[in-house]
Amino acid sequence: MDKPIPPRPGRGATSARLAEILRVDHAGELAAVQIYRGQKAVFGATPGPGRIAGQMAEMEAQEAAHLARFDSLLTEHRVRPTVMAPFWRLAGFALGAGTALLGEKAAHACTEAVETVIEAHYAAQIEELADRDPALAAELSTFRDEELAHRDLAIEEGAHSAPGYALLGAVIRTGCRAAIRISEKL
Repeated sequence: MDKPIPPRPGRGATSARLAEILRVDHAGELAAVQIYRGQKAVFGATPGPGRIAGQMAEMEAQEAAHLARFDSLLTEHRVRPTVMAPFWRLAGFALGAGTALLGEKAAHACTEAVETVIEAHYAAQIEELADRDPALAAELSTFRDEELAHRDLAIEEGAHSAPGYALLGAVIRTGCRAAIRISEKL
């Protein structure tokens, strides 16, 4: 699990940290929407997997609601989004489409890997914000619970039996952690 970042000293440190949190969470939700869009593009064009396309659409809708909320929070707190947003859009869509092309179980393995990292990331932020900004911590708790539901569905649907699951999951989790660190700062 990610550890919460300890409070930094100095004037403006709290607002700078809030900006990092909002920026990275916005980037993550942006990428998540694109992952599901990429998966839907493949499954929607393939005969047969209507059920999974419906699951992806439902999860995309939840991620889009999270993204809309972070859009509002960025505006409200006058925080710029990550400069990496165009790249994350492309990378997210490519990851979604690529895993969908590998099959339903690989698409679910992608969801499981991403949501596992995001759950730990949100948990650390919730702990960090619990006293300082309980309203935001509560919103993040709701989002985390929805991410956990996505992860649990992916596991139920066979994520762990995807071909090359261990390697696929490790690569995706590593990529997510790197994207988090980059998006906080850039």
